[in-house]
Amino acid sequence: MIKIGDKVRFLSEVGGGKVTGFQGKDIVLVEDADGFDIPMHIREVVVIETDDYNVPTPASKAAKAERKKAEEQPARPAASQQAYEQPLHRVEKPEISVYRQPEMKGGDVLNVYLAFVPEDIKAVSTTPFESYLVNDSNYYLYYTYLGAEGKAWTVRQHGLIEPNTKLLLEEFEKSSLNDLERVAVQLVAFKDRRSFQLKPAVSVELRIDVVKFYKLHTFQPTDFFETPALMYDVVRNDQPARQVYVSAEDLQEALMQKRSADAPKKHQPAAKQGGKNGIVEVDLHIGELLDDTRGMSNGEMLNYQLDKFREVMEQYKNKREQRIVFIHGKGDGVLRKAILDELKRKYSSCKAQDASFQEYGFGATMVTIR
Repeated sequence: MIKIGDKVRFLSEVGGGKVTGFQGKDIVLVEDADGFDIPMHIREVVVIETDDYNVPTPASKAAKAERKKAEEQPARPAASQQAYEQPLHRVEKPEISVYRQPEMKGGDVLNVYLAFVPEDIKAVSTTPFESYLVNDSNYYLYYTYLGAEGKAWTVRQHGLIEPNTKLLLEEFEKSSLNDLERVAVQLVAFKDRRSFQLKPAVSVELRIDVVKFYKLHTFQPTDFFETPALMYDVVRNDQPARQVYVSAEDLQEALMQKRSADAPKKHQPAAKQGGKNGIVEVDLHIGELLDDTRGMSNGEMLNYQLDKFREVMEQYKNKREQRIVFIHGKGDGVLRKAILDELKRKYSSCKAQDASFQEYGFGATMVTIR
């Protein structure tokens, strides 16, 4: 029970002071270090019994008291259990506190964090943890905190968090860490009884690295907690955190796309129809036919060029008087000789001659279909 003169600290924000009075049964007046009386809801303060930052919160005390009470009660027979069951109650919408939090400079930009705080930082390998939602903005937030199992989601906590406060979401043991590997936070921001800039609804999925909960250096000092904490961005400067979870299906698809991009890409035959006097031009330079020739021998590249030559000849072999210029380059003449040999063997009726020097230089052969 809180009494006048008690020294208290605030649960939802940094600060505290001495109790000087009450307003009704729910509001307590706390005198801060500057001598100002601050009205706070009675559930938002805790009596200080020690300077140690590991004093259990009212939420944790209440949870442990409930568990102890349940353990001390004798087990009821199954037949009579129904008589003790409580009727279901309709969930009421979250209520906005009578006390209006003062707006902070720069607080009209949303900054929201998910924080994990060890109850005993000195025993990080065995201590239970608390998870908090930190609202570092001038907006009220309707929030939903969810956990994933496969493709299904379960609500872990939901409600309303006031401006410039932090809210205890849950307590958990190390044994529950696997349930936190994938979590999500959804937010709707607004201001009560004052105008504000509309913010888009937020839905952010986070991948929690549970290995970090076993490492002391993971937990760092912050502006929001007296004890070191592990913080994850939900919204930073109005920008939702980047999605960090990648499913196995997405990873497989990305790998397939990479393999496809890395594979050598083949060009279609570089045949240009409708040049001067209806001449078809085909560039047989290997760089025009393939993007990547790594791993190919000279013989394999020559065969690929000849295959393109044959493909074009088959395409136009029945079109009489069609002229085709094959651009093969000067080089050492291997490709040109192979083309002429192919013409004599398979297309002996066609006429072959050097193409115009002025148009193509010394590295082209013109074939006329006959």
